[in-house]
Amino acid sequence: MRPLKSRQTLATRLKRAAGLGLLCAGLSPLVLPATANAADPDVPDTIKWTIPFGVGGGTDVWARFFAPWFSDYLPGKPTLVIDNVPGGGSINGANLFAVRAKSDGSQWLGTSASTQYPAMLGDPRVRYDYADWKPILATPTGGVVYASPKMGKDADSALKALLKQPVKLAAQSPTGVELPVLIALEMLGVDIDPVFGMRSRGEGRLAFERGEATIDFQTTSAYLSNVQPLVDDGKAIPLFSLGVLDDDGNIVRDPTFPDLPTFNEIYQQTQGKAPSGNAYEAYRKFFASGYALQKLVMVPVDTPESLVETYRQAAREFIKTDKFKEEAAAQLGPYTPIVGETVSKHLEDAMAIKDETRQWLITWLADKFDVHLATR
Repeated sequence: MRPLKSRQTLATRLKRAAGLGLLCAGLSPLVLPATANAADPDVPDTIKWTIPFGVGGGTDVWARFFAPWFSDYLPGKPTLVIDNVPGGGSINGANLFAVRAKSDGSQWLGTSASTQYPAMLGDPRVRYDYADWKPILATPTGGVVYASPKMGKDADSALKALLKQPVKLAAQSPTGVELPVLIALEMLGVDIDPVFGMRSRGEGRLAFERGEATIDFQTTSAYLSNVQPLVDDGKAIPLFSLGVLDDDGNIVRDPTFPDLPTFNEIYQQTQGKAPSGNAYEAYRKFFASGYALQKLVMVPVDTPESLVETYRQAAREFIKTDKFKEEAAAQLGPYTPIVGETVSKHLEDAMAIKDETRQWLITWLADKFDVHLATR
């Protein structure tokens, strides 16, 4: 914490007081964010935000979108410095943060599904533990599974056809972003013949468009921009969405696709019962950590609670503004960021995998895809 007698702190307080005076005088309400008041804790002048990915990647773009919003709405308008530490699919940067990060509020970490999944799968390269971090904000996404019209004229006929023959899926990795989708298709009884090694989900979509894959999956933003036109032209048939989590942690229909059933609904429809068991537990947890909480702003768990709450309150304030909603629709898709204890509750549940569920996953990945996870 900075000395109270420092000139910078005094200047910051005078600036806040001046801003408050202007507000009271009825002048521009944009001079001072609603989060600042005399009781605010001492926010660091500079916050180093570690992004364990390269410049220009999805998580880097995400962080650079949020940084000015946090800066404008935090007391003192601190400078947020993005520190890109790529390598190991985000593992290297997360490992370094776990070892070096200070708990004075001056260091943040941005994580994504590719940071969460290795920790959940017991990747031996992982040296971080999510229990050592506390979330400020999470941004969710959704996704849709769709099929070629060669499989049927509508979703019902396509689903029936999928159960009768092997189907091609162009994917990146069995332990990557497609993992919950692969588990869902396994539970439905679909005989997937995957082609792994795609460099992105975009490559998978192109394989689908060329007729090399009969089924595909895209996250919401990519689906809306690249797949919906295919649906409109009769070149793709949406089957189900992954859904979203409600405040109680239940999977419900994605508000972006209100007319599209979730995987849970399709399972109930085709199997005559609600999904359950170790396979469903694995699906639910990897869906939650990879989609419902896809990207996270994290701080060390022993960061002062007053600072944690200040960061969260700043987020609560700016996500309510019309300007943020307008800009976020283009940058983040049609989902509202989640802030505070709701994130903590969902994250803790998602990252905790029972031994029997983990063993099911280990056995399934080995038998199905010849992928061998480390055992604990």
